[in-house]
Amino acid sequence: MRTRFAVTLMLLAAGCSKSGSQEQAPPMESGGGAVAAAPAGAAGDPAAKAKEIFQQRCTPCHGPAGEGDGPASAGLNPKPRKFSDAEWQKSVNDDHLVKVIRYGGAAVGKSAAMPGNPDLSDPAVIAALKDVVRAFSK
Repeated sequence: MRTRFAVTLMLLAAGCSKSGSQEQAPPMESGGGAVAAAPAGAAGDPAAKAKEIFQQRCTPCHGPAGEGDGPASAGLNPKPRKFSDAEWQKSVNDDHLVKVIRYGGAAVGKSAAMPGNPDLSDPAVIAALKDVVRAFSK
């Protein structure tokens, strides 16, 4: 049991971009703050960059199909959000999704295990990540 917990923690650390504190990042603004390095092949294309970021940071918990079944999800309670859930998709607006992406689950009263991404400051990439999450409902 202890080994399983350690493996889950390692997967979370490798797949998530959690900052060391629970402080909220400054408001999104173009041209300011730290920006994550562009994934290879995605420079200049927010949609491609968002897909790579989703694959690197989100799939360990949410899974490649957004079903909440990534390899790191086994040790999580509550389980990660299933993005294909039509009722949930209807229940949240785009601003809510952007807030969760940027600041993490705790920022919206959900699990603090969902880390924020304070290093993402490009509004186009954040909007494209929101679109990736929305696309699972189709």
